[in-house]
Amino acid sequence: MREFKIKKKKLGNIEIFFRKKRDFRGNLSRIFCVNQLGKLFKNRKIKQINYTSTKKAGTIRGMHYQSKPFEEDKIVLCLKGRVFDVALDLRKNSKSFLKTDVTILSDKKKNMHLIPRGFAHGYQSLTDNCELIYFHTNFYSKENSKTICPIRNKFQIYWPLKKIIISKKDKLGKKY
Repeated sequence: MREFKIKKKKLGNIEIFFRKKRDFRGNLSRIFCVNQLGKLFKNRKIKQINYTSTKKAGTIRGMHYQSKPFEEDKIVLCLKGRVFDVALDLRKNSKSFLKTDVTILSDKKKNMHLIPRGFAHGYQSLTDNCELIYFHTNFYSKENSKTICPIRNKFQIYWPLKKIIISKKDKLGKKY
């Protein structure tokens, strides 16, 4: 039985839905299986898993990516709350260069967002106390970690909540 439903998005990013198995004790969900999801990563392996918690609705984290040779694919999973999750195509030879695609992630929807290498990623929390897990196919490199300002740029991301909380690092990120 397949544990996942794969939905290809318009830019090449992918939304993944996972099943919840329930019984009298509660539930169990498989959120990653290399046999079923490995092809999406072109056989690259998960090398790092990160966790974030975001206290206030309206908080924006991003837009972040890693430059070569530390480019990475990542799967983003919302464990608690709801987020407006954005993928930005930075592949210069792509037909969708500097275009964005959005996925709403939530603990209720039971979905994940696969952000391919060559994309920047960010999100705005739509609820208080959001918790996310990221699965990365490369290690974090401070020297290759890049930020694009998520609020002043030419690709115009329309963040759904008007009240915005943003870090100084993200606000000072590269302007396109």
